Amino acid sequence: MADQRLLDERGRGDWVHTDPWRVLRIQSEFVEGFNALAEIPSAVTVFGSARTPVDSADYRAGRAIGAALAKAGFAVITGGGPGAMEAANRGACESGGFSVGLNIELPFEQGLNEWVDLGINFRYFFARKTMFVKYSQAFVCLPGGFGTLDELFEALTLVQTGKITRFPIILFGTEYWKGLLDWIKGSLLPTGKISPPDVELLNVTDSVDEVVRIITESRQ
Repeated sequence: MADQRLLDERGRGDWVHTDPWRVLRIQSEFVEGFNALAEIPSAVTVFGSARTPVDSADYRAGRAIGAALAKAGFAVITGGGPGAMEAANRGACESGGFSVGLNIELPFEQGLNEWVDLGINFRYFFARKTMFVKYSQAFVCLPGGFGTLDELFEALTLVQTGKITRFPIILFGTEYWKGLLDWIKGSLLPTGKISPPDVELLNVTDSVDEVVRIITESRQ
């Protein structure tokens, strides 16, 4: 994979000759993403596990969130893969909304789902992450694994440091996220690693209507 080749090579000096040329490929990913996404409607990114079963409550929730966002006038952006990402794309598509998938080259469990109106393929995670943030007005995190946590904490850091503003971050599924929130409030906060206002950056809900309300009110 391109990310692996860029980040994992050690010992040899031939990177001096190959890495500068990789800059052109990286640049092309940014240019393609900017060109493709510049004219999409106001959008919300929905994250969640690629391993979410189609017959699960999390999949149904993702589908309902995608539909509700579409009806509220938002495009829906996901990682374009299966599971929770497919659910959100599907809900948006079925409700007449605009459905976007930003796919990433992975060795397993990834490929654009059939509910994507606009799909873009990326080799580099950091180029893809830029598109999620630049073209979204909010992040909604369904239950997920390392990838979902990666996006969650990157967004939190960007909001905490003022790099992005008026950007709600919503965790959907109070029971799933309870342990993480308990750790944040019980370990990070008491030891001064974060400040009390930082905790308030996270919205937690089990209500699809609440998701839409939080995002809509943030735009006013």
